[in-house]
Amino acid sequence: MSKVFIIAEAGVNHNGSIELAKKLIDVAVDAGANAVKFQTFKATNLVSKDAQKAEYQKQTTDKAESQFDMLKKLELDVDTHKELISYCKQKNIMFLSTPFDHDSIELLNDLGLEVFKIPSGEITNLPYLRHIGKLAKQVVLSTGMADIGEIEDALDVLIEAGTKKENITVLHANTMYPTPMEDVNLKAMVTIGNTFDVAFGYSDHTLGIEVDIAAVAMGASCIEKHFTLDKTMQGPDHKASLEPDELKAMVQAMRNIELALGCSTKKPSKSETPNKAIVRKSIVAKEAIKKGEILSKENLAVKRPSNGISPMRWDEIVGSIALKDYSKDELI
Repeated sequence: MSKVFIIAEAGVNHNGSIELAKKLIDVAVDAGANAVKFQTFKATNLVSKDAQKAEYQKQTTDKAESQFDMLKKLELDVDTHKELISYCKQKNIMFLSTPFDHDSIELLNDLGLEVFKIPSGEITNLPYLRHIGKLAKQVVLSTGMADIGEIEDALDVLIEAGTKKENITVLHANTMYPTPMEDVNLKAMVTIGNTFDVAFGYSDHTLGIEVDIAAVAMGASCIEKHFTLDKTMQGPDHKASLEPDELKAMVQAMRNIELALGCSTKKPSKSETPNKAIVRKSIVAKEAIKKGEILSKENLAVKRPSNGISPMRWDEIVGSIALKDYSKDELI
């Protein structure tokens, strides 16, 4: 697609409620995003019972609650997936979801998803990568915590399993919620694209929208950004997500940047072309000049408008003979 593909990442910000999930879909539609993405997992397949939460999750959820218990409450069952997919079709927005285990990959494949998002945490999961690669679908690969060699290994697995390279988009990412500005390293996004000759983009966890806009200006073809209905809601990701008005502002800014980037040809634009006659200049008579006089630096000047002889021909005109009488300011 020529336009930047914008994924509004609802993630687990539905808090286990299908009604909240639908409200999130409405927000993504209103903002103008191309897709709204959730997360598909079974807590029993994803984490062990004694797995610790990330530090940012401890700050935004019950500290006494295990990661397993937190995730268990955020699971979406098959019927909920079907209802949300149907709702997205009604609203004319693409439904996406990130699978975190093999059962979830199969579930999303059975539900007909054509695009599979691989989260940063699975970039070193060979069986998982091979499973998705065999589906031969469109793939969006996040690369948080990865170095360039690990990205290469993941791409090799996906391609060898059956996914075409041209169907893969690689997203630069940082998995800290929120990401400190000094850790964004946005130039690495372009390095990924140049190194692997692959479509590239950015999955953002910074506060605000300026880094996403910068990514579009730097050539990102896909942007992913978390959003929520309210940053103060209980849950692991709300605090580092955009609220609806912020998401809308981000999408609008990106679309403006797309228009502003234009093509690589330097030429006058349609809107500025009428200005040429007004703001450019011509060679004019600085004073009254009689026919037969020599045109010189003393009796010539350069003034607007530009519908006479261009000042770029100054050397050609100076020293020539006036073929007629000229009044002051008359075009030569």
